Amino acid sequence: MSQLVTIYGGSGFVGRYIARRMAKAGWRVRVAVRRPNEAIFVKPYGVVGQVEPVLCNIRDDASVAQVMMGADAVVNCVGILAKNGKNTFDAVQAEGAERIARIAAEQGVRQMVHVSAIGADAESASDYARTKAEGEAAVLQNMPDAVILRPSIIFGPEDQFFNRFASMSRLSPILPVVGAETRFQPVYVDDVAKAAERALTTDAAAGVYELGGPDVRTFRELLAVMLEVIRRRRAVVNIPFWLASIMGLGFDTLNALTLGLIPAQITRDQVRNLRNDNVVAEDAKGFGDLGIDPIAMSSVLQDYLWRFRPSGQYDAIKESARNLRA
Repeated sequence: MSQLVTIYGGSGFVGRYIARRMAKAGWRVRVAVRRPNEAIFVKPYGVVGQVEPVLCNIRDDASVAQVMMGADAVVNCVGILAKNGKNTFDAVQAEGAERIARIAAEQGVRQMVHVSAIGADAESASDYARTKAEGEAAVLQNMPDAVILRPSIIFGPEDQFFNRFASMSRLSPILPVVGAETRFQPVYVDDVAKAAERALTTDAAAGVYELGGPDVRTFRELLAVMLEVIRRRRAVVNIPFWLASIMGLGFDTLNALTLGLIPAQITRDQVRNLRNDNVVAEDAKGFGDLGIDPIAMSSVLQDYLWRFRPSGQYDAIKESARNLRA
């Protein structure tokens, strides 16, 4: 019988790509999510019955253990950018990661891949970065041979970065950003999935791998690249950190007063994170150690951002027509 992997958060942005790759590698894939009915789209990744979404709440031991039974490997892709109700940074990224690793050890699971993030730091003032580090430590304590992947900002068709700002550019002549000079090393989502696959299917060494693409750009430069792809001219305006912190406090308060009904456009925790560069450390293991050559942004962005161009899919045709008239 083929091997079985349980992927926690397997229908999310990164998880779905890992699920697809593991199915293509011949594994049976159990996609553990909070809302299985919304994860039906993963089933065609394999043959009938090969990929199955199942209900799981990573805040509950019994739920985590049930969907892990019989698994040869587990992957944890669960993470949040802002707290929401009971899904706090501590509950999801620290306690949730610890729970998955501890139960994996108890059940004798052989392999584990944990998706974290560059910038994980137990001493950070950011709850996001701090709990990412605490989650990593808990994973390694329970599963010493685990592979931890730390990607920089991830891009791809379903991303919430380029898609978000491209959508904003349709409505506003300016793009306000916090940390315009903060550096990032964008990584293609399927390259992250490929790293997870290599960790499970080859003799990759245990430990932490920092994953970044071939391009290192500031926040401002990333938006300039995006604007060039969608053929729009917009002013990128930097919001000073002191002002962004005040805005974050206001949005956090509004979010709390409305019990989460009005999402925060920027949080104080996100502002704290944006103060730090998000690039691969010089001495870190990375894609090269996994035998992967990461894809550049220029090879991918136009494949999914074209819909934000002034004329959408017809923009290139109109350009060709203008060239003919000239």
